[in-house]
Amino acid sequence: MTPPASAATPPSPLAIEPGSPAAWRIAIRPKTLWIATIPVLVATCLAWSLDGAFSAWIAAVALAAAVLMQVISNLQNDVGYTQRGAETGARIGLPRATAQGWLAPSAVRRAIVVAIVAAQVIALPLMLRGGWPIVLTSVSSTVAAWAYMGGPRPIAYTPFGEFTVFVFFGLVAVVGAYYVQAGTVPAAAWLAAAAIGLHAAAVLLVNNFRDRVHDLATGRRTLAAVVPAPLLLGLYTLLLVAPFALTLAIAAQVSGRWFLLPLLALPRAIGLARALPVAPAGAAQNALLFRTVMLEVAFGLLLSLGALLHRAT
Repeated sequence: MTPPASAATPPSPLAIEPGSPAAWRIAIRPKTLWIATIPVLVATCLAWSLDGAFSAWIAAVALAAAVLMQVISNLQNDVGYTQRGAETGARIGLPRATAQGWLAPSAVRRAIVVAIVAAQVIALPLMLRGGWPIVLTSVSSTVAAWAYMGGPRPIAYTPFGEFTVFVFFGLVAVVGAYYVQAGTVPAAAWLAAAAIGLHAAAVLLVNNFRDRVHDLATGRRTLAAVVPAPLLLGLYTLLLVAPFALTLAIAAQVSGRWFLLPLLALPRAIGLARALPVAPAGAAQNALLFRTVMLEVAFGLLLSLGALLHRAT
């Protein structure tokens, strides 16, 4: 049985009206939706750049479906932690709407069902166009989004969260969005997908690094909770920097110098790698989390711009 919100976690200083749009915004976590948006943007620009394939409506539908997948995951994350009693006063992350009593768990569960149905309905034209690969992409992405904190053995309670994010917010998202527009997936698209996925995994890694002490106390054996801190910090650095090596491979593979544009974000990645080991717990680590998100955004925007300039020149 889940303890009442007041017992599970201390009240937040935020003045949030229960059931209000502000409460839903906290559960949905709009700042994280970039992780779903960037893969579709990169895939769309690459498809036009490398294969001359572009469809505004397909890109829009793919974007809507991807964002809904992230919403499903975020909502399930919020309610799942509360129902498992995994929210305690020791946690230093952002507040969860259900744990604070701002949203009823039953309301969030209904919203998850609505989002799942909406995602499949929205993705239906993509499935009809792309066939079984897109059907598999849509169904597996939905299952993964729900299973991150749902079911008897949530992914969030295992060391495989970062790998799951790499697969679904990198490989699956970019390759799927590329394929449904171009009908093919060249090597450069796979390289770009891996790069985006590595940065998405870095976002989750820094999130779990921040919460590792709390997670161990509540039974979550995330990668950050089971791997020694020095190795984890090394992995974070690798996840931040490796995508820039992949841009070199993309530029060489397509003979396009504009694909080197993402290297402009490399100093930001190095700064993050240096900041995490010395960041004090609390607000500083929350800031690093969002800076890691913005690194992925900057990298993705520069890669997309490079793709457009490659086509134009």
